[in-house]
Amino acid sequence: MNDQTPTGDEHGALGDAEYAEFMELAAEEGFDLEEVEGDIAAAGHGPLPVLAVIGRPNVGKSTLVNRIIGRREAVVEDKPGVTRDRVTYEADWNGRRFKVVDTGGWEQDVLGIDASVAMQAEFAIEAADAVVFVVDAKVGATDTDEAVVKLLRRAGKPVVLVANKVDGPSGEADAAMLWSLGLGEPHPISALHGRGTGDMLDAALEALPEAPAQTFGAALGGPRRIALIGRPNVGKSSLLNKVAGEERVVVNEIAGTTRDPVDEMIELGGKTWKFVDTAGIRRRVHLQEGADYYASLRTAAAVEKAEVAVVLIDASESISVQDQRIITMAVEAGRALVIAYNKWDTLDEERRFYLEREIERDLVQIPWAMRVNVSARTGRHMEKLVPAIETALAGWETRIPTGRLNAFLGEIVASHPHPIRGGKQPRILFGTQAGTRPPRFVLFASGFLEAGYRRFIERRLREEFGFEGTPVHISVRVREKRGRKK
Repeated sequence: MNDQTPTGDEHGALGDAEYAEFMELAAEEGFDLEEVEGDIAAAGHGPLPVLAVIGRPNVGKSTLVNRIIGRREAVVEDKPGVTRDRVTYEADWNGRRFKVVDTGGWEQDVLGIDASVAMQAEFAIEAADAVVFVVDAKVGATDTDEAVVKLLRRAGKPVVLVANKVDGPSGEADAAMLWSLGLGEPHPISALHGRGTGDMLDAALEALPEAPAQTFGAALGGPRRIALIGRPNVGKSSLLNKVAGEERVVVNEIAGTTRDPVDEMIELGGKTWKFVDTAGIRRRVHLQEGADYYASLRTAAAVEKAEVAVVLIDASESISVQDQRIITMAVEAGRALVIAYNKWDTLDEERRFYLEREIERDLVQIPWAMRVNVSARTGRHMEKLVPAIETALAGWETRIPTGRLNAFLGEIVASHPHPIRGGKQPRILFGTQAGTRPPRFVLFASGFLEAGYRRFIERRLREEFGFEGTPVHISVRVREKRGRKK
């Protein structure tokens, strides 16, 4: 297993000596060493490369995404315009892991089909390291397809051309016609039946970098990247202007005045930061649903490019389901997290009381997130934003040496053993931190560890080592049989 990891080292975050020591421990406990090596490599991966699936309505994008991720998760319906919240999924092909961005979520004739396809394609290409462009082989290349080809050429990302709905040899000739698009060899597939998808995925993985070309700021000494995210009209543009100390972004009462993500270099607290503004999307009443879909596509693109997600929440209103979804998106992407409660200056005592209750109830999963109370309009408490971001980044990059981690795990097992289940008591034998950004741990155990016990371990890890403002990933590997001692 030699998956590239952020350290450029197949041992995850472990140095050679630490790795050798760890493998010795694994051998003593009777684990299969090849599997252990694979587990560390998998957990130690850096940011995963991103593959975007784009194309006109009804060419089979969501069906193909389901085929790639191996489960029916993307919504598939015959009529264009099916919205849903998720736009990014993790996938695995031939032992390589990557993310898929599905743009099959929403198309609507009102906008003019070309415009909506182009908008989606732009956001998706922005987030992606490589693109799968799906064309309906039965229909052939249309004007809309030609327009997308122009976009792809401009973006300069690697492209895999896919001719979908080729169910048998007779369709191969239709697929061959797509050479005319000038994007190289068309891969004939049937997303519905799976025909040809293996070869297509091989080609897609060849186009994807081992790890994204975009290295994170610190490695190059460049500015750290912050995605400013939140639902439309929550004050993202006002915050960016206040932080920049000048009007850089159009601010309007109409939700979603900003359409393109604006990258801003901003001096703050004596450092330069790169802010990606992802404020709403222009809404018309009859485009409400589609606008939300575009907003999530765009939020996904910004979060993929960032190291820290600053989620802005309007403190004067109840925490909404949309707020929770946006936070989940940042956590699932594994980014450092700061939650900024905006319009704090407008709150009376009663609203503050209820807001605290809402946070306890609705954000119970993320007590570790950094929190700042701000007013984008008046600039109140803005100076607290930088320390919160820096603390979150420090937590995101924290690494615990294996020896220290195992001493800590030993204490936990002694003082709080796992409950006995079915006459057996599973035990954590040893563990290691296989990666950072965010911190990723692999624990090796003698039996299955219940979710409640895993949460307890995570809570204790945070108490002991900090990890403020960052998600922590814990995976557990169970020893199959004890008879493997070398």
